[in-house]
Amino acid sequence: MLSVVILGTGNLAKHLFTAITETDGAQVVQVVGRNRDRLKWFSEKTAISNDFSSVVEADVYLIAVKDDAITEVSQALSHKEGVVAHTSGAVSLTAIAAERKGVFYPLQTFTEGKKLDFKSIPLCIEGSSPEDTLVLQKLANGLSDNVQQIDSDQRKKLHLAAVFVNNFTNHLFGVGEEICLENQLSFDLLKPLIKETAEKVQSMSPKMAQTGPARRGDQKSMQEHLKLLKNKNQIALYTLCSEAIENAYEKEL
Repeated sequence: MLSVVILGTGNLAKHLFTAITETDGAQVVQVVGRNRDRLKWFSEKTAISNDFSSVVEADVYLIAVKDDAITEVSQALSHKEGVVAHTSGAVSLTAIAAERKGVFYPLQTFTEGKKLDFKSIPLCIEGSSPEDTLVLQKLANGLSDNVQQIDSDQRKKLHLAAVFVNNFTNHLFGVGEEICLENQLSFDLLKPLIKETAEKVQSMSPKMAQTGPARRGDQKSMQEHLKLLKNKNQIALYTLCSEAIENAYEKEL
């Protein structure tokens, strides 16, 4: 059984902890983090510490902290014999200050209190050697049915794509919610549309699934929409997105 130390106490750390404790092939032997309040969540289930100089020995160390802190945290593990892996999509393998290093990147959005089926989450792994990759592969196989070996360059580009399909779209959901609230409309009215939009790209290319005024080149409707918007940021977003869609389909209009 693989022994694992998790460094970090945020949303991802909690989800990783839960997923690992539900598998038979690994166990979390310690959680380390600076936030004492957040550490309490783990205290009844495993050993905890807020002292990075007292990290116990383990087969794998998973660094689940913000990107800017990865190198600093890994320095406290530079003398460890296990594989030190960060969980970021945007940071290179070389950011880790340890001889045995890797990446253990779950491609999903994690929110506190929102339970996920880890088996369906793509786990992107990378190791500094075949031996280290094999260790991470063993841990990943116990958590997910979709494990991919992806190098740092590919992963950064995958993370960029993820920002577009998740972070940006969620922000646009927020804009839609603002418009509804400003006009005494329930955001729930849009949820079936959001669901259908997400489900449609499971079976066809987003390019084929695109609809709407900009896709049709319906200038009159777009001008009417712009007249309804008072917020400068919303106007800028509407204009930018509409122009991008028009440019993508200009040969078909």
